[in-house]
Amino acid sequence: MAKRSGGEVLVDQLLVQGVRRVFLVPGESYLAALDALYDHGHAIETVVCRHEGGAAFMAEAHAKLTGEVGICFVTRGPGACNAAIGVHTAAQDSTPMILLIGQVGRDMRHREAFQEFEVEQLYGWNTKWAVEVDDAARLPELIARAFQVATSGRPGPVAISLPEDMLTDLVEAPDAPVATPVQATPPAAAMADLALRIAAAKRPLLIVGGGGWQAAATADIARFATAWNLPAACSFRRQDIVDNDLPIYVGELGTSVDRRLIARVKEADLVIAVGTRLSELATQGYSLLNIPVPQMPLVHVHADALELGRVYRPALAINAGMAEFAAAAAALPVPPYLPWADWSRAARADYEASQVPDPCPGPLDMNAVMALFARVLPPDAVMVNDAGNFSGWLQRFWRYRVPKTQLAPTNGAMGYAVPAAVAAAIDCKGGRPVVCFVGDGGFMMTGQEIATAIRHGAAPLIVVVDNGSYGTIRMHQERHYPDRVVATDLANPDFAALAEAYGAFGATVAATAEFAPALDAALAAVAAGKPALLCLKLGIEVISTRSSLTALRQAAKQ
Repeated sequence: MAKRSGGEVLVDQLLVQGVRRVFLVPGESYLAALDALYDHGHAIETVVCRHEGGAAFMAEAHAKLTGEVGICFVTRGPGACNAAIGVHTAAQDSTPMILLIGQVGRDMRHREAFQEFEVEQLYGWNTKWAVEVDDAARLPELIARAFQVATSGRPGPVAISLPEDMLTDLVEAPDAPVATPVQATPPAAAMADLALRIAAAKRPLLIVGGGGWQAAATADIARFATAWNLPAACSFRRQDIVDNDLPIYVGELGTSVDRRLIARVKEADLVIAVGTRLSELATQGYSLLNIPVPQMPLVHVHADALELGRVYRPALAINAGMAEFAAAAAALPVPPYLPWADWSRAARADYEASQVPDPCPGPLDMNAVMALFARVLPPDAVMVNDAGNFSGWLQRFWRYRVPKTQLAPTNGAMGYAVPAAVAAAIDCKGGRPVVCFVGDGGFMMTGQEIATAIRHGAAPLIVVVDNGSYGTIRMHQERHYPDRVVATDLANPDFAALAEAYGAFGATVAATAEFAPALDAALAAVAAGKPALLCLKLGIEVISTRSSLTALRQAAKQ
């Protein structure tokens, strides 16, 4: 067996595991790995990013969109710290991702050498596994294990530290086989119990969410909900799990939730939670279900056994992967009579009523913006959003019809959208469009990744909602401390001019009548392979989809 450098062994393992793209900011600490990537440029595309946070976001978005494991390389110390935001996103979003971090040489460890860090201390708390590889011969074993860990059970991130001198060692090391994800299958007795519980209910409600959903699983869960006429809600930023046009879809449980859906959760006499952790946002601050024993029977299905009973004590706990559970649920025999038809019909009617927009003050009507997007974009368009109140227009009014069309951080990470849209546009190059919604605050955190899009021939459409404010914080500020505005106003550049400086198309929209021609020009640029940016100038009075800033402030003073 020929000897290979640690860097060569590492990259060969990525090839074995099916990696076709990596996202990185280069560093001298892993030059041997970079050199090995040079040799495999025909098989693995190297996407060079402008900040480690952007690279980590791109790897996470790539994984979320494709179902593959996202791979991100960064250098030691500062690079490892910069990437933390993307790893936190992968952890809370249940996204399979591996962060590969250069490290100081083994002969310099534990001296606080230049940029030295401790991977287990930095990443042990928010990854599924954090490890340093000190023997190049063990790389096949440990990289295969990393893929196994990242994709099995509840998907999530793994962090691996790679000492610089280990990557240059020459070793004989056979490749490891392809890792196969392991997911639990629901017991037949539990599925029979589930069927009996649903049949005995009068007001059942299905809530789906979490990670690990692929096309077959979403199709099966839709068949299950449709066959049983179960009203189905999606948890925060998981709206693409269920086709929003299906009669059983009743809305999202997140920051844009309709008050009528909140009431229905509380009125339900059976809640079936599949994939969702029933987190803070999905339960409106843990207010919808009593803790620890919910007021209604709870059936909780999750890929991680440790999540079952963690907060809520379920009447029936089922440890299962999403594909495994959905297939079993779709195969359940349906009783001839289901007594909750009126309940399901009314829940859908509530959702349809929530689609009627509230008035949008000011010269630019965001409701008209969303209506035009709905008319011109295909149902398989990838919709990416950042954190911020502007995302409410997507979450409330965009109808997700196709799986893997929603890329949004459930951990609320600002700066996510532009890198995620770039990664998606690379994946979708020449195919379906990618549209990114981001606020002025979030854009200024990672907007430089437009340069990455230019370099790699990707063409997302970036919509910057510019209200000159950290709008979400301003909203909370006015609710709790009305008229005492501090630290939320922003001074912004000319975003359209900035886009053009990068080589993208840029236009500013200040009034509703200006939007349609600007969108036409932007979509034409995208069709020609050029990124486009539309800056929507929105007054701070437009604070959310349901309230103006003045109304919110007045309510807070009462």
